[in-house]
Amino acid sequence: MRLGMIGLGRMGMNMAKRLLQGGHEVVAYNRTPNKTEEIVKEGAIGSFSLTELVEKLERPRVVWLMLPAGKPVDDHLEQLKDLLSVDDIIIDGGNTYYKDDIRRSEMLAEAGIKFMDVGVSGGIWGLQVGYCMMMGGDRQIYEYLEPIFKTLAPKDGYLYCGPIGAGHFVKMVHNGIEYGMMQAYGEGFAILEGSPYAESFDYSKVAHLWNQGSVIRSWLLELLETAFAKDERLTEIRGYVEDSGEGRWTVQQAVESGVSAPVIALSLFRRFRSRQENAFEDRVLAALRREFGGHAVKTAEEK
Repeated sequence: MRLGMIGLGRMGMNMAKRLLQGGHEVVAYNRTPNKTEEIVKEGAIGSFSLTELVEKLERPRVVWLMLPAGKPVDDHLEQLKDLLSVDDIIIDGGNTYYKDDIRRSEMLAEAGIKFMDVGVSGGIWGLQVGYCMMMGGDRQIYEYLEPIFKTLAPKDGYLYCGPIGAGHFVKMVHNGIEYGMMQAYGEGFAILEGSPYAESFDYSKVAHLWNQGSVIRSWLLELLETAFAKDERLTEIRGYVEDSGEGRWTVQQAVESGVSAPVIALSLFRRFRSRQENAFEDRVLAALRREFGGHAVKTAEEK
């Protein structure tokens, strides 16, 4: 199948490569042309504008977006709406909020353009092992596109989840769970590091051990083993943790649905906290302890 790939970042580039390796024809476009030139060397058909990309596709055209969530997606859809024709298909494979899928699907339907949302997990390892994918949209469109999904995914690695938004909804919750799992691993290793036995621990070996049949084994723990092997006490990085949106949306959804999700919520708030030094709320706590109990405080100059 021939399809267009818009966005050749860490995920989009490797997805394009995996599609090429699977025998598909990829018409590639990226805002910065050097990425397009790079994938052309792998066998893709290069395009250096959205107009050129659309011209090089066959009807019904299939266009896959791998762009940052939010305005970049809206901007590209506004342009594509005027370039594509009735029954052409747009796939949003980025980390999009599911309510945006519903809005965008309705906007594109006015022009007769089909839309699918696909939540994609696999990170930079997807090229090698495949991508886990969650699809939302019309089932007939899903079935038409299934050869693409089969190429991108490992065995049993993709699922039709329901109508528009369902794919990104499942991916949102997936990432919320990921937040909680990562936080639990972080806290567990912090307890090890704070123990009287810390000097005797090789954390890479501990992570490896826990992946040998234990109930907490996971791919995340395999990655942590690799990270500790590179930097035994992680001294080369700062504990500054960004969030890319899905954790916030999962917590918002929990509130809307009246579902208790304290672990995911706290893991999100802990990421916020990681970005603060000498946090104001900590100064409030120290001041209160001084006022009600006469407890000592450290001055701003003290470490």
